[in-house]
Order: sequence, then C-alpha cells, then structure tokens
Amino acid sequence: MLLLSLIAHVGFAQKVGVVLSGGGADGISHIGVLKALEQNNIPIDYIAGTSMGAVVGAMYASGFSPAEMEMMVQQEKFKKWAVGEIEEQHIYYFKKREADAGWINFKFSLDTLIQTSLPTNLISPVPVDFGLMEFFSKPTAACGRNFDSLFVPYRCVASNITDKKQEVFSKGDLGQSVRASMSYPFYIKALNIDNKLYFDGGLYNNFPTDIMYESFKPDIIIGSNVSESLSPPDEDDLISQVKSIFITRGSSPELPIKVIVIEPKVGFVGLFDFDQPKELILSGYNEALKKMDEIQTFVTRKSDKEILKQKRKYFKETAPKLVFNQVDVKGLSKSQSNYVRKLLGLKKNGIITLEELTPKYFRLAADQKIKQIYPLARLDTTTGYYKLDLKVKKEKDIFLTFGGNFSSRPVNAAYIAAQYNYLGKIGISIFGNTYFGRFYGSYHLKTKFDFPSKLPFYIETSFTRNRWDYFRSSTAFFEESKPSYLVQNENYFDVNAGLPAKNKAKICIGGNAANLFDRYYQTKTFSQADTTDRTDFLLLTPYIYYERNTLNRKQFANSGTYLALKFRYVFGNEITNPGTTSAQQLFETAYHEWFQFKLTYENYYKRRGRLRLGFATETVISSQDFFANYTASILAAPQFNPIPEAKTIFLEKYRAHNYTSFGLKNVINIYSSLDLRIEAYVFQAYQSILKDDLLLGYYSDLFSLRSFIASTALVYQTPIGPLSLNLNYYSASEKPVSFLFSFGYVMFNKRALE
Repeated sequence: MLLLSLIAHVGFAQKVGVVLSGGGADGISHIGVLKALEQNNIPIDYIAGTSMGAVVGAMYASGFSPAEMEMMVQQEKFKKWAVGEIEEQHIYYFKKREADAGWINFKFSLDTLIQTSLPTNLISPVPVDFGLMEFFSKPTAACGRNFDSLFVPYRCVASNITDKKQEVFSKGDLGQSVRASMSYPFYIKALNIDNKLYFDGGLYNNFPTDIMYESFKPDIIIGSNVSESLSPPDEDDLISQVKSIFITRGSSPELPIKVIVIEPKVGFVGLFDFDQPKELILSGYNEALKKMDEIQTFVTRKSDKEILKQKRKYFKETAPKLVFNQVDVKGLSKSQSNYVRKLLGLKKNGIITLEELTPKYFRLAADQKIKQIYPLARLDTTTGYYKLDLKVKKEKDIFLTFGGNFSSRPVNAAYIAAQYNYLGKIGISIFGNTYFGRFYGSYHLKTKFDFPSKLPFYIETSFTRNRWDYFRSSTAFFEESKPSYLVQNENYFDVNAGLPAKNKAKICIGGNAANLFDRYYQTKTFSQADTTDRTDFLLLTPYIYYERNTLNRKQFANSGTYLALKFRYVFGNEITNPGTTSAQQLFETAYHEWFQFKLTYENYYKRRGRLRLGFATETVISSQDFFANYTASILAAPQFNPIPEAKTIFLEKYRAHNYTSFGLKNVINIYSSLDLRIEAYVFQAYQSILKDDLLLGYYSDLFSLRSFIASTALVYQTPIGPLSLNLNYYSASEKPVSFLFSFGYVMFNKRALE
C-alpha cells in the first residue's frame, strides 16, 4: 500500500494543505512549524486556521516569511496588541481621565437607565483592530478580496453565534475575517459583520482539516494542533474552565487523504501570555522536525526557495501603500460625525497617509465620549487610493465609579463618582465625585467643554470642597502621644483651559478663587473647653503648568516617566483669630503675595530582567512669607509627600517655602502583578521653618537641616486596585517607623494651591 501511495503521489503535482489550530498564545508555535516546513522545501499550497491559527495563517497567506513572522511576534507592538494596550508613543495624555481613587466603572444609557452595561471584554480591541487593518488591508487589495488569490489560498473559521453555526471566510476583508476568528469570549469583544455576531472559531471547529479538504481538495494535509495539549478543566482554575468551554479539542473527521498532525509541546504559558514567543516557536519547530521523515515520505514534490522568494516579493508589491482619500464615519449623527472628523483633522477632499492617520486615530480612541472604533480600508482601483470606513459607537451617557482606600490606619475613605457625557458639535462632560471618611472628606463638581478644532482644546470650570482632619487620623501605629488638634478646610472655584503638547503632555492655564480655613491648637495640652486658633486665607491664584505623563499606573508605577512644571502667583488676605491656648491673643490680618515654581520629575529609566530602576526629584522655589504664627505658616507651606502614607500624616519637618528633594526607586517584579518596592528620599530645605518661644515662625540657617524618607512595600496589583504592605521610615518624626496595610488608592481631589 505504501508503494502504491508513493507511486500515486509521484504521478502528478502534489498539493499540500496546512491547517493551524486555535489555542491562544500557544498558537505562536505554528510559526515554528511553518519555518521547519520551508527550510525542508515542503511546499505549502493552501493554508487554513482558526483563532490564533487564523492569525498565523493569514500572515503567511499575505506573503510574510516565517522569519518575518518570528520577528513580528517578538516585537513589543505585537505583545501590546495581545493585551489591549496602546503603544507608548500613541497614548494621548490630553484625553486621559484625571487620576482618582476609582476601582470599577459602570456605564448606563439614558434610554435604558435600569440596565447597566456590564463589560463584555477584558482588553481593549482598539490596538488590535487598527493593527489588523494596517497589516492586512494591502493583501486584501492585492487579492481583490478573494482569498484564493492571496500569496497562498486561505480559509479561516469563525463562530456565527447569531445563527449558531460555523462560518468559513473565503472572501472579503482579510483583517476583518481574522478578527472574527480570534474574538475569544470574555477576552476581546465579539465582532459584528452584516448584523451577525462572530466569536472565536474554536467554539465550533478548532482544527479545520475538514474545511481544508472541502475547500481545496489537497493531496495531503499537514496540521499543527496545539488544542490537544489542553489539560482537563480544574474546579479551582477559572482559566482552565474557560478553555474547556470555548476551545474544541482537535479531533478531526475521517478524510480520504493522508493527514499528518504535528503537536507542539505547549501548555507552559498561559492562554493569553505572549511573553515567551521564542520558546513557543522553538517548540513548534522541533516537533515539526521530528515528523519530517514521515512528511518527506509522502510529500515528494519540493519547493524552490528562490522562486518562493520572488513570488513573495511580487505579491507584496501588487497593492499600493495605504494612502486614504476618503474617510466615512458611520454609526453617529451628523454633528457627532463632524466632531470625529475634526478630531481626526480630516478635510473633505484631503489625502492622508497611514503614518499621518495613526496618531490621530488613537487620539480619537482616547476620547471618553467614544466607546468603540472599527476601521476598514478598501482600495479604489480607479484612483489607487483607499477608502477608510470608521464604524464608531458613542460611549454610554452616564458613568458611575466606585472605589476608595481601606487600610490599617484610620485614613479609610470611600469614593463615588458620576459623569454625564454629551457628544455633538462639541463634547460636554458633567462630573461629580465625593470622598468620605474620618480623615478626608470632599466633593468636587466639574463641567468640561471639549472643542475638536485643528488644535483640540478644552475649557473647564469646577468647584471643590476639601477637609483633612489630622487629629482623627492619628493612631498608635504612628505615634503614641496625642497630636495637636488640626483640621484643614478649603473651598475653591477654578476655571482653566488646556491644550495638548504632542501626545504625551498638555499645557494648562487657569486660575482659582479660594478660601482656606484651618483650625488648630499650637500645644498638646488643651481641654474640651478650649477654643482653637483659626486662620482664614482668602486668595486668588492664576497659574500655568506643563504636564507630561507616561507612567503605567496611577499609583505604584514601575515604568514610564512623569514631568510637571508649574508656575502660579498667589495673592490674598490672611485673617487669624487666636484660641484660648495661643501665646498671642491679638486678632491679626495680613496681605500676602508670592510666586511659586514647582518641578516634579519621576523616571523609571532602566529595566534589567525583573529589576526596574527609577528616580524622582521635586523642587519648589517661591517668595512665600510667614503667616501669623508657626503652625499657620507650616500649614500654608508646600509639602513633600513622595509615598502614599505621607499624604495622610502631618509631617511639619517635610514642609518648606523652598526645598529640593531626590529619591531612588528600586522595583523588583516578582511576577507580572507582584512588585517589591524599595525607595529612599532626601528632603533638603533651603531654610527650614522653625518655631520660637512665642510660637512664631523663623528661618534656620541655609541648608542646615535635612530629612529622609524610606519605604519598603510589597504591592500586588489586583484587577481593581493595589494591595500593599508598607514599612515606612521618617527620620524627622518623633516615632519614625510606621507600618501600613492598604487596599485601594491613597488619592484625593486637588488642593487649591496644588
């Protein structure tokens, strides 16, 4: 029988079909299989795949060599697609929501207010949707939207969950077909094509050898199957259960031709872990080599490497580059579409290249009023340019956010926020939040108007009320003796306007009118019958600042940079009423006027394996003078608080009118979500504020006093917020060592003079 089979194969030109299974990140091993086949001159006449197999198959069918594919999946760009992250150079900080203590968002529409929109996906589809358009629009154009005319004829399988059946894509947009096949449930959003909803092809057919045979009738099929290696689901392992539900194991139907199945040794990475492409590719390569004798026994025809190279080159040069002469926005009203077109900087008859479109596209995606964008590019053969269809969905009208911080010290705070979004010719957001706890309470109301001009800008008005009660936040964890009674309050109204400074920064100019009123005792010996000192400061402060932020987290970051340059001018009237324990019993008023410049810089500058090295510096230069007494002067002075706990403690020795600081940050990434942080800072005042016998403030000698802060923290990043164990040291405190257990974000609304 073997002899007859060999004679039959020699008698005519053999056709070889390659089938690639689904299997999440394990599917990268298919590249190693293709690499081994090409190195051994095994022809690949047809290719088909499901899910990750569809992605790899489409890359090969588009003319990418295994070597090129290997390079692509090792790039940071590919890894970011896989986890739904936008490349750093395309992150648009100008549209980023201001950092707050929120953990989780719920979204509502006004017409379905009682029905929340629960998230249907873990990762954002924005980067992968744009990436698929970028990679596969040219091959789609080159083949005339007919997959039989690709570099290698191609098929992919998706699951049509509207009609509850498998769908085989043989024509249309290649990137869209791949996106449909790889839409893994709960991980990435399902895709709507012609009012049909598509999920991962593995739901119905994870190893489509039958589709290969029915579509192309090859003489032999070589399959790479990673789904067989799946272990049985475990009752305590959610991911294994999801795999079992949504990945059909690769049992193939009986076919009348020879099927050789290669099974790469995978399973050593997670379903969505794309951090080990080299190891996966090597596994596929090695397993293919083990089957090579059997393959060469049945595949007697050999491919010519030089002819293959020339064929690839010719196919890639068939279609023109991605240059667009028409952009259609679909799914929005006319005024909303105009808002989108203005944000993209589009002209009615303008030409825009892919390189010009890319940053503008991700700027649009960053807008909080835009929920989803799906791009499709189609070549107009009469002009040689592409038409870009953007299917855009408006974000829900209302956001609700919940969060806060819970810790071993009495500084716990709950956080609730609500936002209403309106999208028309301009964008309008109405936002409100509240923090409530023993230590900190606040409410903040804001209206923001977004103008989509050629240079986008916003105008924002807000009112904020803050309260910090340092007396209630005291605890034996930090100091045994009762602290001075100290409560700070402030109300302020703010107006500002902002402009983007390229992608990663913004410039803001504005001003606020504020009333700061502090109540305090200047001594620890007081009774309930005593009254507090009270200092009110009514002020106006115009300001301008530049802020650049690429930090990867809003707290406990381990990569990126942050730079802020802030200048403000402050003028106003101080009114101090002494209490019964004050050394001075005279009612005092004074006019104060000063400028303040503040530089803050944080940089995680080096990565060595699991170690991240960083540093931070902060400098304040001002002409600020003394208030009526020492405590009032300290409360009005800028404060240095480089670690979360320092924001919740009254640290008078870390406040000064002029100071500089420097710190080192060493972060050991134990694994993806667990960091060990070791930080140390030095605080150097130009002149420290000291207290005389009459409880008045005066300056020390130049650079005579300095203080230190050190912190060691074990931080676990949960899906909703950080969980941390902190051991902190403050050299200028009576009780310098503190321990803090915390869950959530130690974050507050901005101060009037921040």
